[in-house]
Amino acid sequence: MNGFSGRLRPGSVIVAVLLAVAAVLLVTGALPPSGAGSLTRRVVPVLGFVVAITIVAELARDAAVFDVVAQHLGRWGRGRVLILWACVIGLAVVSTVFLSLDTTAVIVTPVVVLLAQGVGVAPLPFALATVWLANTASLLLPVSNLTNLLAAPVIGGSPGAFLVLSWAPALAGVIVPVAILTVWHRRALFGTYPLPGRRAPGDPVLFWTAASVLLVLLPLLALTRDVWIPATAAAIALLGVFVVRRRQALRLSLVPWQALGLAGALFVIVETAHARGLSALLAPLAVHGHSIGDLLQVAAVGALGANGINNLPAYLVLEPVASGDPVLLMALLIGVNLGPLITPWASLATLLWHHRVVELGVTIRWGRFLRWGLVAAIPTVGVASIALFLVAR
Repeated sequence: MNGFSGRLRPGSVIVAVLLAVAAVLLVTGALPPSGAGSLTRRVVPVLGFVVAITIVAELARDAAVFDVVAQHLGRWGRGRVLILWACVIGLAVVSTVFLSLDTTAVIVTPVVVLLAQGVGVAPLPFALATVWLANTASLLLPVSNLTNLLAAPVIGGSPGAFLVLSWAPALAGVIVPVAILTVWHRRALFGTYPLPGRRAPGDPVLFWTAASVLLVLLPLLALTRDVWIPATAAAIALLGVFVVRRRQALRLSLVPWQALGLAGALFVIVETAHARGLSALLAPLAVHGHSIGDLLQVAAVGALGANGINNLPAYLVLEPVASGDPVLLMALLIGVNLGPLITPWASLATLLWHHRVVELGVTIRWGRFLRWGLVAAIPTVGVASIALFLVAR
């Protein structure tokens, strides 16, 4: 979720335009004051969590937590690529589930790719695993994805209520794409590698503090309803330690300004569209049953919307299709979370991931990425929808 380099990047221009449109809608009253008030109450805690968890993840990286974890993974693999593969899958899943998909795309991806390159293993399957799992493993908890945080209050009043519906499709979202990647890259994965050496973190105090904060925070994110509270406390704690130990690491870019601007603008634009009749236009698509056909329909519409316009606006636009029903909302989340594996713009995490892997010298052609994603997205969304049907009966 996360400059200037002589000129504005296209993404920055798009966000600026969307913010200008949102400002006009607010100033002109196109979004009624009552709608603006309810939208504010809904999204401020969500965006507050995004800021806090991004700061925590960035400072944990600066404290070398992820580097040390990668070293341990390399040694736990015992020189067998397949065991290393399983360890990396576990890291990507844990990172996505507790720290959100963008953390996996931005922070875990370079750690994993550098680990593979350092031990002489082909980095491509590891790079693909991080981006696929950044999306498909983001269904389990409300904190795993911004879309989940938006749906969670309707699905249930506690993380447990969300988990009751999410665990089975989330499991499918991990198993199916990992199985596909393992079969495709079996020749690269069934080999050996030299064990990496040990390197101590540059500042042990920062490392152990950040690691301890994460160990306390992760279970709280799974157990707490208002997740912005423990995330904010963790961010403040780490900021305080960095002020004392490494003040130069504190920078404005710790805050994901572009992602906040994008999300905030989309919230206003889509809410205005719903207030001005979009919900009525979507009425024919609304589903009210829980049959396997109903769930597949909602998930498919969500996946198509995500790959067409991006997963966040797709969720915001298509919310009325789920008719406020928890099971149907989970089906929609299956589509917008597990489906964005095809087009580059389907998920912001994918774009962030691509920027990182290209910087590290890994070549990814979008045409091939699209074909791979198409092969993975269809069975992943389908199996997850069936899993939801079975647990929701």
